[in-house]
Amino acid sequence: MSHLAPLKPEALCRKTDPADFTFKTTAELAAPDEWLGQNRAVEAVRFGIGMKRAGYNIFALGPTGAGKHTLVRKFIDEQAATEAFPDDWCYVQNFAEAHKPVALNLPPGRGLIFQKDMERLIEDLKISIPAAFESDDNRARIEAIEAEFNQRSEKAFGDLQKRANEKSIALVRTPVGMALAPIRDGEVLGPEAFQKLPEDEQKQVQGDIEVLQQDLQAILREMPRWGKEHRERIRDLMQEITRFAVGHQINEIRTKYQDLPAILSYLDAVEQDIVEHANDFTAAKPQQPELLMQQQASEAATLRRYEVNLLRDHADSSAGAPVVYENHPSHGNLIGRIEHISQFGALMTDFTLIKPGAFHRANGGYLILDARKVLMQPFAWEELKRTIKAREIRVESLGQAMSLISTVSLEPEPIPLDVKVVLLGDPMLYYMLSAYDPEFQEIFKVAADVEEDVERTPDSTALFAQFVASLAHREALKPLDPQAVARVVDHAARLAGDSERLSCHVENIADLLRESDYWANENSRDTISADDVQQSIDAQVHRADRVRERSQDAIRRGTILIDTEGESVGQVNGLAVLQLGGFAFGKPSRITASVQLGKGDVIDIERQVELGGPTHSKGVMILAGFLGGRFGANRPLALKASLAFEQSYGGVDGDSASSTELYALLSALADAPIKQSFAVTGSVNQQGQVQAIGGANEKIEGFFDICRQSELTGDQGVLIPASNVKHLMLRADVVEAAKSGKFQIYAIETVDQGIEVLTGMPAGERDEAGNYPPDSINGRVEKRLEALSEVLRRFNEKNKPEDAA
Repeated sequence: MSHLAPLKPEALCRKTDPADFTFKTTAELAAPDEWLGQNRAVEAVRFGIGMKRAGYNIFALGPTGAGKHTLVRKFIDEQAATEAFPDDWCYVQNFAEAHKPVALNLPPGRGLIFQKDMERLIEDLKISIPAAFESDDNRARIEAIEAEFNQRSEKAFGDLQKRANEKSIALVRTPVGMALAPIRDGEVLGPEAFQKLPEDEQKQVQGDIEVLQQDLQAILREMPRWGKEHRERIRDLMQEITRFAVGHQINEIRTKYQDLPAILSYLDAVEQDIVEHANDFTAAKPQQPELLMQQQASEAATLRRYEVNLLRDHADSSAGAPVVYENHPSHGNLIGRIEHISQFGALMTDFTLIKPGAFHRANGGYLILDARKVLMQPFAWEELKRTIKAREIRVESLGQAMSLISTVSLEPEPIPLDVKVVLLGDPMLYYMLSAYDPEFQEIFKVAADVEEDVERTPDSTALFAQFVASLAHREALKPLDPQAVARVVDHAARLAGDSERLSCHVENIADLLRESDYWANENSRDTISADDVQQSIDAQVHRADRVRERSQDAIRRGTILIDTEGESVGQVNGLAVLQLGGFAFGKPSRITASVQLGKGDVIDIERQVELGGPTHSKGVMILAGFLGGRFGANRPLALKASLAFEQSYGGVDGDSASSTELYALLSALADAPIKQSFAVTGSVNQQGQVQAIGGANEKIEGFFDICRQSELTGDQGVLIPASNVKHLMLRADVVEAAKSGKFQIYAIETVDQGIEVLTGMPAGERDEAGNYPPDSINGRVEKRLEALSEVLRRFNEKNKPEDAA
């Protein structure tokens, strides 16, 4: 008989005493001065923010919903509020190389002013330049140049015509140009009439025509030069008129930006370009609709040359450096993109179609990104690293970056980058990047490791109450009374899976408070009570436990064979945990062992059919090591043992059932029946020590529910590792059943303790002679193994080959 006593009810769930709280409701509590349990992460974030050296970007690692974003944003916002505005940035036309737009920076807030100044300039020029050319003085000057050109050409042709008339030769226009022909009586002679003239007269006419033809050719050669001079004088005059119309308007803008040399240089280039393209402001409107549309599109493209593409300004921003969170960190959303417009069937682009990315918006401040989302976007991760390392923002399409296209596109001037990047991700992602990306540690040197739980002490419990109060205030929820806060604290310990720790998972706690607030409204309460919190917990479980109910129903109806009464040799109830989404529950499984003559093999049936994972197989091999160490020191083990999870149709992994399998094996060897009113969990080592496992609460509650389906007899219970006692935060109904003696939980340290509880027989210890008591479990096992060894010896002697004898 075992003398081990079951655990006392007080050890099954550590309750928080509401009397420890001095407030009436959480409305009286101020927000906590420190971040609950996150001292290490807070220190790392502050260091990362303060370190201005290259590469000291931050990776905040922690489980989803742990409050990484909130924590990081709080300290970044505080720091950003103390920092100066960064400059405004814009792209403008590069009049020398149009495909390479120029980046200009202006002091904060002046970017938008500059953009509007240029818009007003364009609108004014659309009126002032045509008006200047329509003035009487300027029109007269243009007409004078036109008249001078016409007079020169008319005089030249007039003099030639006069000389030709003196020799009876006419200067005529033909479809192919000017020509000379003889005339008689005022009529041009045709070829036939010319042939009838005397030969001497024909020769005289031909000679005169040749001389005049040389003069005509000289005039025609001069005509292009005269035309060029005419055009140059017209162009110079137009530029003079335009410069006069534009100069004073641009000078007004220049006076506003005397402190910005780059802007002054750009305005000089604008003035020169407008002067050189004055015709674009004075072109006549065609009457045909098609030509009018083309001209309007051309005018719009021309005027866009003088616009300012403002990427970012701080005219309406609050004080401080920008803090940007990009929810969709695609390649284009990070570094910007170049858009196109369709014009007459062709795609066109210019610097006004450059769109900023998250880096542009965050430049001079802080950029927060979700690491998983970045990695999910094609080429975004590589572009993120390249931009951070180069410390410049280079806007280019994926086709350009990958050299997949050779068409002419824009090459905007890179913008210098000064930004602190913060990535948010789970720990596994951080460790994988550290292991497989050689550049990762070079770029993200600061790891802010967010804790999942915090030690449960009076101080941390009081801080947790303030944390609950701040969540309720932030979410505009009803205040909680002390009993409700105590219940939330207990639930936080259950979420942590440890009675000595509290979960820091912000989203889970916030969800609990939101749902408790809902039930408080439904129950017409002004404050959230412990009943509301419990109702919220129960509702969460009920929404998620359909599969658990079906599993328990299958056991109740006998479809899945689980005994909660009686005794059986080589059979024991094991416990596993199933995790479905965010809900975990315990599920009992029947584990059996059979023993026959063999060569010391312990066969894992799950492994043989490839349903057992490596950790489970390791646990079974440890059983063989335990048996060999305890019973095989002086003789080989002559057995073959088979272990199986009965009615298991899926994979099995983990070593939490290794002690259970050992109990079944010892029972089969000793022919000692095990009480089926118990279930067992715990791993075991080769020394027979029972080791901690996960999911102790769920496993105990799972077997408790099965026992309660039939009837609690007072003999039922669960054996857990003694090292798991500190993790117990059991449901109230389980604790109440233990208190009334209807359910027991035993803390087991060694296999010998466990087998005594399960069989009611002593495990037995070796005496001075090295023998176990014959009526003990170990004694019966050793006797069985000796008998098997003897049988094997006789079998081998009987079947020994004659030549070997």
